[in-house]
Amino acid sequence: MQLAVFDLDGTITHRDTLLPYVMGFPMSAPRKYLGMLCLFWTVLLFVLRLRDHGDVKQAFIRSTLRGQTRAKVQAYTSKFVPSVLAGGVFADALAHIEQHRREGARLVLMSASTDLYVPAFGAALGFDEVICTGVQWDGDRLDGHLTTPNRRGTEKTRCFDALRKAHPGAVTAAYGNAGSDLDHMRLADQPLLVNASASARRAAKRLGVPTAAHWQ
Repeated sequence: MQLAVFDLDGTITHRDTLLPYVMGFPMSAPRKYLGMLCLFWTVLLFVLRLRDHGDVKQAFIRSTLRGQTRAKVQAYTSKFVPSVLAGGVFADALAHIEQHRREGARLVLMSASTDLYVPAFGAALGFDEVICTGVQWDGDRLDGHLTTPNRRGTEKTRCFDALRKAHPGAVTAAYGNAGSDLDHMRLADQPLLVNASASARRAAKRLGVPTAAHWQ
């Protein structure tokens, strides 16, 4: 059996998805930009290393999307995901996904982005399983607090290790694009770092993780 684990942002898609998701969400401009202004304090604390990536993500969602209805979020997601897939994904990523599918692999999409839309990407791309950062709801209204650890760095490693234990003996492939992905990719039988920065490529070389040229 083969287990193929793909990152989303920058690996399958051309860029980050959370910022364009939030900034494209149908809401009033004052609400949107006031939310961005409210985020400033959390970002400052992050720069001072007093907050982490998960704190920033949670603050960003709560300052902009908190209170939106489930129906409105679902309706927007149903338009956002196809729009990204129409012109914002790497053809090489799609080819690798399809190759693993033909080989009978279990396909897993593992992303630090949130379950507001990552499961929709997984369904559209034919993944068998999706692991992503959970966001809390208060009944029918979005609360915005994270319900899971931010699926990044060592947390991705924990999830990847759990996948290996759930599928003992499986040959594992892992695709990512960032230095933070290397922590779990080094555990894979067939890792590949793509679309990475020079510093991430240097770190990959030190860990023995193969790299590829920028995907098209």
